[in-house]
Amino acid sequence: MATKKAAKKAASKSTKKAASKKTATKKSPAKKSASKKTAAKKSSSGRKYSPSAGKNVEREMKEMKQGKLKSGRSGKKVTNPKQAIAIGLSEARKAGKKVPPPKK
Repeated sequence: MATKKAAKKAASKSTKKAASKKTATKKSPAKKSASKKTAAKKSSSGRKYSPSAGKNVEREMKEMKQGKLKSGRSGKKVTNPKQAIAIGLSEARKAGKKVPPPKK
């Protein structure tokens, strides 16, 4: 009984592999290049952050690496680079620099 089940599983695996190989070769390269062109057009819409906002982030990253960057009211030391970036962008927003609103 167990050998029949094992034989069925092996047969179904081999047919799945063959079916996946057939579908992979049917795609045309013309469609791929068209999607790359549209992606390039979307990304060239302009700068998201101003250069001065980037300088704020750079300053905060340096402070974090030196161990001087503290977080909010608690005053705990920041060790995560993402948190340092968030602090730099927050300060840039407060200063009125070009930075998109935070994600919610």
